[in-house]
Amino acid sequence: MENTKQQLEHLAAMRAMMERSTRFLSLSGLSGLWAGLCALAGAFFIYNYLEMRPFAVGGKFDYYERAIRAGRWGGDYVSVFIVLALAILGTALAGGIFFTWRKARRKGHKMWDASSRRLLWALFVPLTAGGIICLGLLLRGYVSLLAPLTLIFYGIALVSGSKHTLRDVETLGILEILLGLIGIFYPGYGLELWTIGFGILHIVYGAVMYLKYEKVEA
Repeated sequence: MENTKQQLEHLAAMRAMMERSTRFLSLSGLSGLWAGLCALAGAFFIYNYLEMRPFAVGGKFDYYERAIRAGRWGGDYVSVFIVLALAILGTALAGGIFFTWRKARRKGHKMWDASSRRLLWALFVPLTAGGIICLGLLLRGYVSLLAPLTLIFYGIALVSGSKHTLRDVETLGILEILLGLIGIFYPGYGLELWTIGFGILHIVYGAVMYLKYEKVEA
């Protein structure tokens, strides 16, 4: 009986070692929480720039038409949207790197290794392609497609990257894609869907991941 127990423990240890070598497991749920809060802050600034409220009662949900006509804060909508996007992305990435580094250090894992490089490459390709497409659409004035397409390409990146990290990431990716597809057919709700996808879903995902994988280890 004792030998059987030891063999099972050895098998479990070997499995954990193989999993760490092929998948990046130091992704922190707090990174998701932080990204969601950054997205909500960005949405707040966008709504203020457009001088409208989410799901405004009465009238059309024409955030993209308002964007084209807007000229507040000393710049046109293209400049404002690009600056906001870079600020949100930069802040979210900085927080994500910090929380992930902290989790990796606490567990004694390396943050930069073969598994993290595979994860970044899986994310990089769809995110880069989507970013270039969205930038081109923004410059040509197709504002109504921006929010849905950012959700779709981000979701594709998560599904692609989920093979190299926690599989729960795949569920988040599928939900992001579904929100983006809804936004393609209902572009007037694009900004609301973007806020739900990048803001609320990230916060819920981050909280669940923290309670599931990190709280029990703390």
